[in-house]
Amino acid sequence: MNTPYTRQIERLVNGIPTQDGAGVSLTRVLTHDLQRRLDPFLMLDAFHSDEPSDYLAGFPDHPHRGFETVTYMLAGRMRHRDNAGNEGLLEPGGMQWMTAGRGLVHSELPEQENGLMSGFQLWVNLAGRDKMTDPGYSDIPSAGIPEVSPQPGVKVRVLAGEAFGTAGAIHRDTTEPLYLDIALEAGVAIDLPIPATHNAFLYVYEGKLAVGAESGDRSERRMADAGRMAVLNNAAGAAGVSVKAEQGSRFLLIAGKPLNEPIAQWGPFVMNTREQVEQAIDDFRAGRF
Repeated sequence: MNTPYTRQIERLVNGIPTQDGAGVSLTRVLTHDLQRRLDPFLMLDAFHSDEPSDYLAGFPDHPHRGFETVTYMLAGRMRHRDNAGNEGLLEPGGMQWMTAGRGLVHSELPEQENGLMSGFQLWVNLAGRDKMTDPGYSDIPSAGIPEVSPQPGVKVRVLAGEAFGTAGAIHRDTTEPLYLDIALEAGVAIDLPIPATHNAFLYVYEGKLAVGAESGDRSERRMADAGRMAVLNNAAGAAGVSVKAEQGSRFLLIAGKPLNEPIAQWGPFVMNTREQVEQAIDDFRAGRF
């Protein structure tokens, strides 16, 4: 575990409690002010509640243009429908990867009246040349998400990209996203590879992690508690990040190749210029999605 060129925690971020959709309670982890730093990622929301009033209203019909949405369920059931005729049911352990492209109107509504609803929604930007591409949709059940155990006490679900020789459920050529859901038993340490070209962060949703290098008497480790996002630095030559579970832990590792393009956003429309956003609003109002 004495990796000399491991990434360190650049900053720890507390999520912001908010509501979205028709009144769904959630925590906004990756906010607007981090979009440039964590390019190509635009937003990460975490939702976790066994109180039906927090989630029953769901997300009725709403538009998107210019990026991709990734919904990953830990618990609960969510029904997706869109105006391209796609429909699917997200169940525990499953993922939906939707490319809004030039425009899509969809709904995400809970298909349960009680019990735990838990999961995440990540927004991944599209390159300018791809923002007006045809919309697309993939509904991947839990069994379709590859899992690997690179060492005892470690389980890795590979949602996107590749890790430990295992290809994930989704691959994208431009942003090259790496999206892992990792479970560590208490006391277990592991080196997690991250491409040197990528921006990266961890989000701990259970337990507590020590993150960073430890070599001899000199330790650069910092702690990341449940409910906090750890933005990882872009140290030259870093092959990845070293983590150790201070207690049984589960966390997301998300990394992607930055687009380095202008970001112009108005709500559910993410383009490169204000004029393009205004055109998206006009197109939506005119029924051209």
